[in-house]
Amino acid sequence: MDIRSLRYFTETVRLGSFTEAGRALGVSQSTISKMLRQLEDELGEPLLLRDARQLTLTDVGHVVYERGREILLAMQRLEDEVRETQSVARGALALGMPPMINMLFTEALKEFRETHPRIVLRLDEHTGQEVERRVAAGELAAGMSVLPIDPQPDVEVVQVASHRVWAIGASGLLERSNDAVALRTVARMPLVLLNDDFALTRLLRRTFARYDIEADIAAQSGQWDWTVAMARAGMGVALLPEPFVQRIQADGLILRPVTQPDIQWQIGLLWNARRSSHALRAWLEICRKRLGGTWPPLPE
Repeated sequence: MDIRSLRYFTETVRLGSFTEAGRALGVSQSTISKMLRQLEDELGEPLLLRDARQLTLTDVGHVVYERGREILLAMQRLEDEVRETQSVARGALALGMPPMINMLFTEALKEFRETHPRIVLRLDEHTGQEVERRVAAGELAAGMSVLPIDPQPDVEVVQVASHRVWAIGASGLLERSNDAVALRTVARMPLVLLNDDFALTRLLRRTFARYDIEADIAAQSGQWDWTVAMARAGMGVALLPEPFVQRIQADGLILRPVTQPDIQWQIGLLWNARRSSHALRAWLEICRKRLGGTWPPLPE
């Protein structure tokens, strides 16, 4: 059924005149008559009883008029919503964030919500590896993970942050000093690390292997604050990125940056180029403004 014919029919019934409907729609009376005849031919039933004084709806005409109005209103709502989505007034955005990384994006998320309050924002917390998998599969529009990220078709990656790794320990394990401490020195002490699901721990293990360092890992945890608690209790030395060190109550702890090598915890923002949307572009624009980095062309 042609939407234009339906619009001509409902407008004719509403105004009660072919002439008035043509004037309202900007077409001739003959065009209105022709389109209504085509609609009746398509349905195989008359819709209007025509006489010199008024237009009267048939039973089928009543049904087509009532349902036609509903369809036209729904089409208008659809057009309005599409225009709103195109202007980033509404939409949906699914983001993946590992638990250790999410706090680095809090201000960007706040600005996004304030700027685009009608966009439905879904935040999924997963490990970095799972975020990478879901973005590549198109299940998430964008996400964050720790570099390096394995190359994937259609996945763009931008480094948006880099932070030194620090050693955190109680007096007696770490010496109090303002100087950095060598990784080889730290590795001879008991270490309390995050679980191997965390990219930071995988980075540390790769670094140990690269420099032929045999680390003494005393315990591992899925919570960064628990590793700090174990360090505070003297169980071992925790290794964490600088943003977490800044959140620690340092009473009774010694905090020193790690060097030789200087380990950098690098954060990447990744998105699926196949999931291009106005909401995704709006998010990437905010991240580019707030976080910097070298960016490829953003999706249209």
